[in-house]
Amino acid sequence: MAKDAHSQDYVGPIRRLLVGVLVFLLLGTFLVWRIDSPRVERFRIAVIDKVVPSFDWAMAPVTGTANLISDFRSYNQLAQQNDDLRRELQQMKAWKEAALQLEQENARLLDLNNVRLDPELTYVTGVVITDSGSPFRQSVLINVGGRDGIVDGWATMDGIGLVGRVSGVGQNTSRVILLTDTSSRIPVTIQPSGQKAILAGDNTLNPPLDFIEDADQVRPGDRVETSGDGGVFPSDLLVGQVALGNDGRLRVRLSADYGRLEFLRVLRTQPHEDILDPGSLLITETADDAVDQDIDDITVVEAPDG
Repeated sequence: MAKDAHSQDYVGPIRRLLVGVLVFLLLGTFLVWRIDSPRVERFRIAVIDKVVPSFDWAMAPVTGTANLISDFRSYNQLAQQNDDLRRELQQMKAWKEAALQLEQENARLLDLNNVRLDPELTYVTGVVITDSGSPFRQSVLINVGGRDGIVDGWATMDGIGLVGRVSGVGQNTSRVILLTDTSSRIPVTIQPSGQKAILAGDNTLNPPLDFIEDADQVRPGDRVETSGDGGVFPSDLLVGQVALGNDGRLRVRLSADYGRLEFLRVLRTQPHEDILDPGSLLITETADDAVDQDIDDITVVEAPDG
């Protein structure tokens, strides 16, 4: 018992001494790291150079664990992306099969109807060199212009759907007003009901449909095409699909990818002949033509001799 009491007499002071020394060292380290002096800075750099490299072995387990966790998360992300790609591949296969069937059906219908596509509807491809989209104006600039035969008012497409029309032609560049611009108004036809409407831009990616003939016959998912009315655009150009907006209005989900406009096709639209006198289309028979026809129809009978 005396020996245990003698030990307790030395443990308490030694513990307090160690705690005091530790507090002193921590306080000194804090002060050294907070003092702003060139000499102290050199001392700190020297300490770091000596101490930090020797602790690589201590940091190895921590670094390995962090890398393992990062690799596991990357593996989970790759697995999720792989599953998503597989589902998208299955959907693409189904869409491809449906597209092939529609293409074959379209070819048969064209053959049965003896349809001749307009050979004059060609196009010039230009590169989008700048995008001046803003809350007040939606337009892009392409690198084709007057030298390429571009004419103001021609329609532009991105290879899938209608994008807008040329509004301003320079020698080397042209400006294209997008369908989403507030100044854009184009006549469209909604299929399969055949309803006519006006697509009005409102600076959103889903512009609304105005002045629909009979809105009750229009359903979300219906195909929207240009009508060709007024000679603004050629007819039957794909615009998008009907969608019901959050505000309850019928809008169009545009087929063109407005987020990635890199190349635009400018359609060469041939001018239409203006019909000033509809009556001139009917060929009427004049009086002189009628007399000549009657003379030609007369059969001359010669009298017999004697």
